[in-house]
Amino acid sequence: MNKEQSGVLKAWEATVRKTHAAKKRANSIFGTITMATAADEDLENHHEKGDNVSGEPYLVEKILPNGDYYTGQWYDNFPEGQGKYLWTDGCMYLGEWHKGKTTGKGRFSWPSGATYEGEFKGGYINGIGIYTGPSGDTYRGQWVMNFKHGHGIRLYPNGDWYDGEWRRGLQEGLGKYQWQNENHYIGEWKNGMICGNGTFVWSNGNKYDGHWEEGLPKGNGTYYWPDGSSYVGNWSSEPEEQNGTYYPSESDQPATTDWDPQSVYVELSDCKICPRENVSIMPSQKVLAWYTAKTDENPRRLSIDGKASSGMERPDKMHMWESDDDSNDCPEPRRELDSELLCIQHQHDDTNPKFNPDLPLKVPKIGKRPGESISRGHKNYELMLNLQLGIRHSVGRPAPATSLELKAAAFDPKEKIWTRFPTEGSKYTPPHQCCEFKWKDYCPVVFRALRKLFQVDPADYMISICGNGALRELSSPGKSGSFFYLTEDDRYMIKTMKKSEVKVFIRMLFAYYNHVRNFENTLVIKYYGLHCVKLTGPIQRKVRFIIMGNLLRSEYTIHRRFDLKGSSLGRITDKSESEIDNTTILKDLDLNFIFKLQKSWFDEFCWQIDRDCEFLEQERTMDYSLLVGIHFKEITSSGELIPCGSQTSSGNNANESTSPDMEENNLDPKRLGAVKLGSNMPARVERTIRKPEAVFHLVGEQTGEIYEVIMYFGIIDILQDYDITKRLEHAYKSIQYDPTSISAVDPKQYSKRFRDFIFKVFCEDV
Repeated sequence: MNKEQSGVLKAWEATVRKTHAAKKRANSIFGTITMATAADEDLENHHEKGDNVSGEPYLVEKILPNGDYYTGQWYDNFPEGQGKYLWTDGCMYLGEWHKGKTTGKGRFSWPSGATYEGEFKGGYINGIGIYTGPSGDTYRGQWVMNFKHGHGIRLYPNGDWYDGEWRRGLQEGLGKYQWQNENHYIGEWKNGMICGNGTFVWSNGNKYDGHWEEGLPKGNGTYYWPDGSSYVGNWSSEPEEQNGTYYPSESDQPATTDWDPQSVYVELSDCKICPRENVSIMPSQKVLAWYTAKTDENPRRLSIDGKASSGMERPDKMHMWESDDDSNDCPEPRRELDSELLCIQHQHDDTNPKFNPDLPLKVPKIGKRPGESISRGHKNYELMLNLQLGIRHSVGRPAPATSLELKAAAFDPKEKIWTRFPTEGSKYTPPHQCCEFKWKDYCPVVFRALRKLFQVDPADYMISICGNGALRELSSPGKSGSFFYLTEDDRYMIKTMKKSEVKVFIRMLFAYYNHVRNFENTLVIKYYGLHCVKLTGPIQRKVRFIIMGNLLRSEYTIHRRFDLKGSSLGRITDKSESEIDNTTILKDLDLNFIFKLQKSWFDEFCWQIDRDCEFLEQERTMDYSLLVGIHFKEITSSGELIPCGSQTSSGNNANESTSPDMEENNLDPKRLGAVKLGSNMPARVERTIRKPEAVFHLVGEQTGEIYEVIMYFGIIDILQDYDITKRLEHAYKSIQYDPTSISAVDPKQYSKRFRDFIFKVFCEDV
């Protein structure tokens, strides 16, 4: 075994040793949960006599309107302390509650016979616990928000077992998997598959030690026999790519020398990884039903984690556009500051909930779908047809199999392909009704590899951009002069670009490609293509544009959108509260929340922000921002947000909530990819208030008022170079204002200020 593989095994063994304490803790928390103490009996006696002990939980027994049953401690109209809840479908929870949510140690059982016994937090399986499936399979280990996350041991129904690291429900990191026939693998995993360096040992003593990809040997590796002979080479499931050298032992038999390396792949075909169990419904999705404190007529239905429920939300797919309202700050800073002061004076009154903590927060009104459909007669109708013809040609033309290992020549600025599109068509292009035009693909091999890396299906990509649905043009371009177009399904956004921006992107393309390849959870926006249309005829002009992903595309309604940079000059909307709708892009001085992420997510978020900012700093870009979209889970019928653990003042049900069906989709093992850093993330936000004397402070005072949300976020506008224009802007504005308050600053200073601000408005949820 080489030194590298030996290091992998030692690291895995060290990981197992470090988890002994966690295992002991898991064994210690599963005792019998006592439902009543002597003190509880006294409380119950008081309650039966009609005497309520002020400020203390008391025992109740309730048959709820929908037939559910609850018995246990109760306080302020919620379960608080120990309690048992039995649903009519046979599900049952026995354990600790806090403000109506399963929090602490408890046991949840399903009608199928499956059980979970361990720790809960905020309604979710969270902490250390044991899940036992209906077939007798078990998982003992760490959980985060219903996902296996951390170290854990899984025993499968067929006798297989896995002991190692998990991430969001799948094996990832170092781990050992043993099959029932005693074959076993020790090494690295990724997304539930063997991937990386590791060792596979057969029950007959044969062993493969080397690199793996997607569950199969790939790359450098060595195959050993018990007699000491070995085969060293480059492995591939494609026989023509396989090559290596056989090293016999002193006692080698002639038959062994005829061994075929491809037989290893046949042997491995019988060693399948057991699939994940499909849990029909998670505890956090179960619905509770009880009466609110202010009414005895209208029962309020809440999920077990406190979410108000009133049925399925109608999806309203909303959109993102790169906010370039201040990508080139106004060259008249005095007018800009005066306008900003007028905005603040107009907003700063007791009727604005941003400044008055006594006013409840409401969701903004639902705005019209952004953009104007480009139909026949529109000034850019022909440009849209040119774009669609070009995309269909670029993506659909035959090309060799795409490899992610690209040569340096693929990134050469001269690597571009011009294609002529005559009206009558040609050998390579179809006939069309537009004027003749030319089409340019920049670095086509690189962008084909990027689409593969981002798992974009070519057919779906063409349908989104070139299908029957027309593109939508946003009503007005930003100060940069760029136009934005949205695809009909909101999946992609197309932005026109200046020649200088194209040069910046081509210059940094090699670094961008390596960054997004090395960091699969990068928050930097995804780019899928860079093209140019050259119109011929009477109008001779070039239109350059880039295709990118829509960060805020969601099945949920995005209620609030923030574009955050960490600067204050010009960073406030000019709309009053009544004019703001859910499509309004708010800025730094509009922000009235602190974003709270679970520890594992927060740690990953901080680490990834650091990596992304280091990349942007190295590429000498600035003026980027973090685009954040928020969907509030709990809303009353009057549009008010419902804080965690509170009740509405009336018996009205919420008119919008996270639907059980939607949440179940997020937890479905087949759709685990839908929940990732920056996309579809369950989180909480805490309301902040801005005081009159601190309106220019970027972070307001925390109020303790917390709301459950679904979050989307990512880094946009990354192509602004710190060129001579930005340097002059910085020098000019620094004369009149605090240099730290303006957007145009040196990339190193910009990166530091951006990170400092982001780490103030994002924090760990404790």
